[in-house]
Amino acid sequence: MLEPILETTRRRIEALPDLAGLRGRALEASPARDLAGALTAGGLQVVAEIKRRSPSAGALAPALDPVTQAVAYERGGAAAISVLTEPDHFSGSLDDLVAVRTAVGVPVLRKDFTLSPAQIWEARAAGADAVLLIVAALSDALLDDLLGVAAEAGVAAIVEVHTAGEAETAVAAGARIVGVNNRDLTSFHTDLAVAEQVAPLLSGVDVRIAESGVSDPEGAVRMAAAGYHAVLVGEALVRSGDPAGLVATLRRVAGGEGPR
Repeated sequence: MLEPILETTRRRIEALPDLAGLRGRALEASPARDLAGALTAGGLQVVAEIKRRSPSAGALAPALDPVTQAVAYERGGAAAISVLTEPDHFSGSLDDLVAVRTAVGVPVLRKDFTLSPAQIWEARAAGADAVLLIVAALSDALLDDLLGVAAEAGVAAIVEVHTAGEAETAVAAGARIVGVNNRDLTSFHTDLAVAEQVAPLLSGVDVRIAESGVSDPEGAVRMAAAGYHAVLVGEALVRSGDPAGLVATLRRVAGGEGPR
């Protein structure tokens, strides 16, 4: 599924405004909020995601209002909000990110398939405090380049990995924030053992995030015990009738287990 998503992403990149214009708008934006600080404040933190649909699960919450959802997440104690902005496969938009960033006081991640420096400048111009860099979608050289652009733009970069080999690539590239995705990109199967197995390779990384597969207190406790500072939770939250309550529960049950 990854390649079709990347192909539509490349077409969207071709339609972006000129890089100089995006860079100028980004440099005029208000300063980015500190994602690393928010995720290492003690205990297990929650990055709560705004997601209407996914290629693996189909429609999750087609009528979801991003601002209402984000405000509920923040009320429940989410340390950061992740906003899917990919339109073709996730029904997201950059407008969702702009609206959420205005409505909450916590850092906001642009969750998309970043392949170009222009997307990073576009994200910062829209107010994003962080961007996602997926190792499986990038060459080593492009990963290095995009990490440099993120630093120049003043946004945090979450480097996402799915395997031990990708984790080694992220660490070698100097990633400060690494997200381990428990979802296999080929089968879409999720297994929390992936993050547990990769965790020892991330001992020198400043911030470690476990992504996908956490939907209940037991999963949160496992990820905290494995040494993760935060969990990124999407599907369980957008399906929940009480997203604020679920965020609070995940934080509370693992509050004493997070890395120090």
